[in-house]
Amino acid sequence: MSFHPEHELHKRRFGRNLGLLAVLCGFVALVFVLTIVKVSEGGKMEAFDHSVRPSLTTPEAGQ
Repeated sequence: MSFHPEHELHKRRFGRNLGLLAVLCGFVALVFVLTIVKVSEGGKMEAFDHSVRPSLTTPEAGQ
């Protein structure tokens, strides 16, 4: 069983695939870094989850 030599098209496709891999790895790294920064800032990590919390409500102007 012999293998055929690689065609020039496969070499170009491999180069594009490596470029796409680099872009995807960069995107994953960016999301990871942003997540780490957000978590490490501390602060209140409260969000709207359909429950009333006094810390999330603003006082009315008349009070």
